[in-house]
Amino acid sequence: MDTTTRDEVLKRWRARGFHGGLWTDPPGRVWEDFVHDDDELLMVLEGELELTLAGKTLVPRIGEEIEIPAGVVHTVRNRGA
Repeated sequence: MDTTTRDEVLKRWRARGFHGGLWTDPPGRVWEDFVHDDDELLMVLEGELELTLAGKTLVPRIGEEIEIPAGVVHTVRNRGA
């Protein structure tokens, strides 16, 4: 993973009032039915992720930003092999 890219993304998010972090999950890991009190931004930097958001399934491209509004139930799955 390109650290510069990650740092640039976090800098842009901070400028918009968000804070960020990086997490790595093993292939097949699922986080089911999460709800947050604040809006959340998500971006895949490498690999493949499946996001179910308000009943709609998305597979964001690397570098695509997804906003998850506060209070919306969502599930995240690492689709890696």
